[in-house]
Amino acid sequence: MCNFYSYMRISTEEERGLQKFTRQENALQRYAKENNIEYLLEFKEDKSGKNFTDRKQWQKLESIVQAGDTIIFKDICRFTRQAEHGYTKYMELLNKGIELIFIDNQTVSTPYIKQLLSVAKEQNLVAKTSLESTVKLLLIVELDRAEQERATTVQRIKDGINASDKKSGRPVGKLDKISDELKADIQLFLKDRTIKQVDLMRKYNISRNTLKKYIQLANGGKL
Repeated sequence: MCNFYSYMRISTEEERGLQKFTRQENALQRYAKENNIEYLLEFKEDKSGKNFTDRKQWQKLESIVQAGDTIIFKDICRFTRQAEHGYTKYMELLNKGIELIFIDNQTVSTPYIKQLLSVAKEQNLVAKTSLESTVKLLLIVELDRAEQERATTVQRIKDGINASDKKSGRPVGKLDKISDELKADIQLFLKDRTIKQVDLMRKYNISRNTLKKYIQLANGGKL
């Protein structure tokens, strides 16, 4: 019998306090409903994606998953953000017969990758080698892209903090209209696990409570 498992991961205190697992849970539940599947177990943890050994829930999941089983993630960043180790672990699981589904990154989900590798086996040596190399490059590029996007986003926020000319806070109880720049930075903050609340608080010279109110507004909520 083939089993389906879901895996969710967050990695910062800010996510734990504000975003939690909501987006991942919604995406995974929607995928299960659309594909008429039921998760045998759901795994979630708040750990960095730098490696696999420090993630207790991942270790538990990997110890019980078997050939033919499927692990479903919202995106490849929940699996890992590290290209080299990520590629090694991906191929290890694929060769064990375990399916990996990344809802937001279908071109690196194992069904598509196995299809490409299957085509490669039917080619002559030159074409086979070329296609296999293309598959490896596709996986590494996607993993590296996630890591580079993270680094770029973090640097963008920090540059904004250094360039900010706001020197004084607002009167107590007063909330200015949310600016397009702040709204964009909040959207990045919600997507990236390494941007911290304190980065935005310093850049815009606002309190933690005020930032939470702006986050609510940026998500279409009302105060």
